[in-house]
Amino acid sequence: MGIPFKFLHAADLHLDSPFRGLSRVPPAVRERLKESTFASLRQLLLLARREKVDFVVLSGDLYDAADRSLRAQLRMQRMLTELAEEGIQTFIVHGNHDPLDGWKAKLDWPGKVHIFDYGDPEPVPAYRRDGEMAAYVYGISYPRSSVTDNLAARYRVRPGAPFHLAVLHANVDGNANHDNYSPCKLSDLTAAGFDYWALGHIHDRRVLREYPHVVYPGNIQGRSIRETGPKGAYVVSVSETGSIELSFRDTADVLWHERIVTIDGAGREEELKARLLKAVDESRSESGGRPLVLRLRIEGRGELHGRLQREETAAEWLEELREWCGSPEDSDDWVWIDSLVVRTRAPLAEAAEGDEDGFLGVLTRLGREAAASGDGARELLEAAMDASMRQPKLREWCASRSDEEREELISRATELAASLLGEAGG
Repeated sequence: MGIPFKFLHAADLHLDSPFRGLSRVPPAVRERLKESTFASLRQLLLLARREKVDFVVLSGDLYDAADRSLRAQLRMQRMLTELAEEGIQTFIVHGNHDPLDGWKAKLDWPGKVHIFDYGDPEPVPAYRRDGEMAAYVYGISYPRSSVTDNLAARYRVRPGAPFHLAVLHANVDGNANHDNYSPCKLSDLTAAGFDYWALGHIHDRRVLREYPHVVYPGNIQGRSIRETGPKGAYVVSVSETGSIELSFRDTADVLWHERIVTIDGAGREEELKARLLKAVDESRSESGGRPLVLRLRIEGRGELHGRLQREETAAEWLEELREWCGSPEDSDDWVWIDSLVVRTRAPLAEAAEGDEDGFLGVLTRLGREAAASGDGARELLEAAMDASMRQPKLREWCASRSDEEREELISRATELAASLLGEAGG
């Protein structure tokens, strides 16, 4: 039987992220994004105070680069000092972005901050604010940016505490969207005897297992259109019997969204305009008054497909949408349209349907048959890219496509060819 306690689990702060590719955005957008990781850090501090947590766990990549900026280190020092002044401990591991061999300013850190070194993890007591011991916390920091051995295998539970919490920056079960640093299997973690694995590295919020809990909180602030939706940390409440309650808290200062607009059933630009504006308004209302970076994807099949294929048409729609949204300089809850992506399809080719034995009909039929078969799509794509396969990066790209992606490529290529041939025949 233990005692009840509460802790905050966050990871992947990436303080002072450079947000590359912002040269063409308005100054208000650029400056807000550059400050967003620090604003989210401040939200973490306020969250810890508001929830009256007993301690904080930060699971790696606090900084965006090994040679971490002085500004980021000073902001982190300020936050940890304020936490310590309220009796809150902080436990830290460093990950691949901020390894131990990176540049560090010579700063004094509060006594209530424990930064784990590299090596076999030794237990460190975590205390409630009233001084009672709540748990043992274990952790390993990356000595360098690339760590490819299974660090999870080094963790061993030591007797002496009612609750055991392991902090680790790792890729569990080989998530393909992230570098395979400190690779391990979920079974490695669940069999190790810990009550909670406080993970970092994967920027999506995920609970991989309960009892024992294996948890990724995701990052605290989205940094690109690939990191959409709420971002933040978990408040973890542990009862005297060891039951665990997770509560996610959004700390993002700027949100990134992607929204799909379909051309299905739309034959006029006026209808598309209404749908685009509705998508913007819905995204704005969901942002909770925060700034929003939005990507719009135009999809579906319909009459507008041909008129959207010209590059200048998509650029004109994007320009007008930004105009309709207003200048980010004029408000704090701006919406900036990052991009407009056209992924529409043509109506089923009448020429192909009317002349099944003609060239266009045979092309369409073969394309559909290939797209409907994983093996067929793979063979056709490899044949079409035979000359390009001499380039290693293209060969690697092709090999990494899923059957679904190959089928989509074949389908779109077939429709584009049919559309171009139809225009030429007309």
